[in-house]
Amino acid sequence: MTVELNITGMSCGHCEKAVKSALKSVSGVENAEVNLSAGTATVEGNADVQALIAAVTEEGYGASLRN
Repeated sequence: MTVELNITGMSCGHCEKAVKSALKSVSGVENAEVNLSAGTATVEGNADVQALIAAVTEEGYGASLRN
């Protein structure tokens, strides 16, 4: 399963790495890629979408499911 998220609040490479690390820490995530310039994240695996959003939010960034 692939989930695409909109990420807000990222302004630098450190932000990008923090979001990627947060996403990878969620149970069921096989891979996570974050695109700073596009403000998006693509997550592969069997993770709960709400858990992914919560992990990003806990790091201080905004996240929502891409439509």
